Amino acid sequence: MTINEPLLSPLEQVVRNIEQVIVGKRNVIVLSLTALLAKGHVLLEDVPGVGKTMLVRALAKSFNVELKRIQFTPDLLPSDVIGVSVYNPKTQQFEYKPGPIVAHIVLADEINRTSPKTQSALLEAMEEGSVTVDGVTRALPQPFLVMATQNPIEYEGTYPLPEAQLDRFLVKLHMGYPSPDEEIEMLNRLEKTAPLAEIGPVMSLDELLALQRKVADVHVSDTVKRYIVDLIQQSRQHEAVYLGVSRAGPSL
Repeated sequence: MTINEPLLSPLEQVVRNIEQVIVGKRNVIVLSLTALLAKGHVLLEDVPGVGKTMLVRALAKSFNVELKRIQFTPDLLPSDVIGVSVYNPKTQQFEYKPGPIVAHIVLADEINRTSPKTQSALLEAMEEGSVTVDGVTRALPQPFLVMATQNPIEYEGTYPLPEAQLDRFLVKLHMGYPSPDEEIEMLNRLEKTAPLAEIGPVMSLDELLALQRKVADVHVSDTVKRYIVDLIQQSRQHEAVYLGVSRAGPSL
């Protein structure tokens, strides 16, 4: 399949819609969209106040999909993430009460501030697109995207993400501070209105799912596949590389 204008045009509309909220970060926006279309997940690593949460909210509004936020803290339990079975005395049965992981886009805020046990609650959801509670596996809504944030400066009271968890993220992005001109533009916009309140959906859920299917149908020649695998093999064998690309690498 060739990348043509009918495919690019809707995505450009989404990018421009998000740019009404996030100024000067087109590359971060495009890579976040790339992860969404490739059915991957995003780790946003940067200092507070650079727009990580706003980016996630603007992305969700652009597609009019359900967004849920999980504020990770040291006392957060796995059941607080994936949900729990609650006994219903009327039916005399246990009923599943979904956790905040059951959404199209999940903002995992400060993911490195919770225990490894709770972090691991995300593993099945991110890898399999499902959650298991009391032995029952339930599929998550599609599309499903986890966008996690962490602060690279403050390490006190944090739990660094293990390699198994990092392997679930397709990309790690850095927002960075805006330039002086971009910061002035942000101030000018705030004088008029709240940018996030002004944007709306520019693509439907069905259109997004259709784009994901088109991306999955893109043909990759054997020559390109061989080149990708050769690069991956070199990363695993080179003495200067601490840990080579995992088996999930080819999806990137």
